[in-house]
Amino acid sequence: MGGISETCSVCGTGFEVQFRYQMEEKDGGFSFFCSQKCLEKSQLGGESGASLATCDACAKRFPPDLVSQVLYVAGRRHYACSLGCRAQLVREAKGVRLGDIAAAAAAPPEGLPSIRREVPPAGGGPHAAAEASEPAPPEPAARAGAAGAHGAAAEPAAAPGAPAVRPAEPRGQGAVAVSVSPAGGAKRAPQRPAGVPRYLAVFNHKGGTGKTTTAVSVAAGLAARDKRVLLVDTDAQGNVSVSLGAGAERSLYHVLVMGLRVADATRSVRPNLDLLPSNETLAAAELYLAGRQNRDRVLSDRLSAAAAEYDYVVLDCSPSLSLMNQNALVFADSVLVPVACDYLSLVGVRQVIKTVKNVNALLHHPVQIWGVLPTFFDGRAKIAREAVSTMKQHFGERCLAPIRQAIKVKEAPAQGQTIFEYAPGTPAADDYLAVVDCIIESRERGVVGSDAGAVRDPGSWSIDRPDAAAERPGAAAAGA
Repeated sequence: MGGISETCSVCGTGFEVQFRYQMEEKDGGFSFFCSQKCLEKSQLGGESGASLATCDACAKRFPPDLVSQVLYVAGRRHYACSLGCRAQLVREAKGVRLGDIAAAAAAPPEGLPSIRREVPPAGGGPHAAAEASEPAPPEPAARAGAAGAHGAAAEPAAAPGAPAVRPAEPRGQGAVAVSVSPAGGAKRAPQRPAGVPRYLAVFNHKGGTGKTTTAVSVAAGLAARDKRVLLVDTDAQGNVSVSLGAGAERSLYHVLVMGLRVADATRSVRPNLDLLPSNETLAAAELYLAGRQNRDRVLSDRLSAAAAEYDYVVLDCSPSLSLMNQNALVFADSVLVPVACDYLSLVGVRQVIKTVKNVNALLHHPVQIWGVLPTFFDGRAKIAREAVSTMKQHFGERCLAPIRQAIKVKEAPAQGQTIFEYAPGTPAADDYLAVVDCIIESRERGVVGSDAGAVRDPGSWSIDRPDAAAERPGAAAAGA
């Protein structure tokens, strides 16, 4: 996999970063180590080679000579001069109450003990009021934000007997939240302020529906309308870079796995348009995500701070149900579903609806289906007209005007150009500009897209396989 050219923070040697241990965040910046030896040297009192380190619990200066005196919490190195300080750092990372830490400080530490919350006596007592007034621990989302865009905080430890607390839902501007009541039934939360769509995922499980072309065209069209846009390629095939004629040394892999700042991995490919590219190395990120806590929110943790600087973020998703796609949907507030005007693509929309519902209900993120976009539309073909008619019946105004089929759309990526650069004024270019204008208008007016729960269950759709003798594709459209 491609590395990042850096200088070792210990010996000053130039090298390429290839492994995660060679890159470490410390004091708001990054340190780089060309070898394990330099990493060990930095642990013996810092990168300057000094013999003393500062305890992160009590601020005492001490010489670190034991393995237990160096620990990694939330992906960052910490020093502990004693087992007591080490236990305190671990408890703080788990979000233990301040009162628990104070109570445990009186007892001698034995290794890494677990902390049990004291329950006040039923009759009250002198300590009951004090414990009742203890500040509540911060929400997991708040701790993740405090950890920065380079790593999520550890999961909080649940106290025995304490009620379970569901993590706070991330931002999803203008989306409709779906939460679960104690009785198990779904309930609708109030709509959030206007601003949808802003983080738009172009997603469909089926391949060949024009996802990459749509993502590139929408992002380029928004940039042409003087909007600052970040285009994120979450597909390991890396077709977005090819479509824009842009090579890349650093990619989304370096941001997700190696903690590289988003600004250091993006490149400006057009006026107002920045690209966070991907390549085959992104496939290795799936293994990294699988071993992480909150593995479906790693992308959101890494991108949230940088995304705030853009008017729009467009994510091109791969045609699969993968951890990377789950991360993209949890980061996004809206989904644009390109659907080719054929029978198989129409049936594939069912799985998209199910996936969005699962993200809402299981991952507690209020992502929505903002629009369904018919692609490869040929008005001369009956199946294409019937497919659009069926989509309009099921999605109503969320079904956008179709993108007309044109050979220019397929030729543009070969030239490393967008459809607006390669064939401006063509029907397909005008169709994509209409989608762009609809996105801008929707956000400015605060129009909220279609909540997944508001769409009829896919199992009830009358999209049946057409039979040549009895039921033609038109019958499915008419009976839907």
